[in-house]
Amino acid sequence: MHSAAELFTEYQNRVVPALQEKRGYKNKHQVPKLVKVVINTSIASAQDVKQALEIAKEELELITGQAPVETIAKKSISNFKLRAGQSIGAKVTLRGRIMYEFLERLLKMALPRIRDFRGVSPKAFDGNGNYTLGVSEQSIFPEVELDKIKRNIGFDITIVTSTNDDQEARDLLTELGMPFAGKKK
Repeated sequence: MHSAAELFTEYQNRVVPALQEKRGYKNKHQVPKLVKVVINTSIASAQDVKQALEIAKEELELITGQAPVETIAKKSISNFKLRAGQSIGAKVTLRGRIMYEFLERLLKMALPRIRDFRGVSPKAFDGNGNYTLGVSEQSIFPEVELDKIKRNIGFDITIVTSTNDDQEARDLLTELGMPFAGKKK
């Protein structure tokens, strides 16, 4: 492991000046930055919830290097056989160096391993400068050993930025190397 993530160094040395020039920021502190990355998975539909939750937590910890927190249902929904207070998933919030290391692995190793990958959707911004990417299975991460997968776990990766403007956030993620679909590099 490096002492500082290469992606963070790249952000400081290349991305900040590039965005300052492109957007006309007077001060480097005006440039949007990454705040946190939240990786969230839900297993509420699984038959054996306890076992599925343990597997999901193990996989998340393996991928992120950080222990996940269980997510709990806030209200009961009978159609989904869901009770309030029931554990329905797990999530991990990454910040700082670990966040940059995870994003670097996601962009450089995991996304290129997706079969027929043509880029991520440019429409997955939430209107507040945050981007959510759905991953259908954990096997795209190099840390996961294919022969040890007990069940496929899909999860959402939400990248939270310091800006409330989707276009600023998209410029930031594009500069960091996020492969948006339909845009040539």
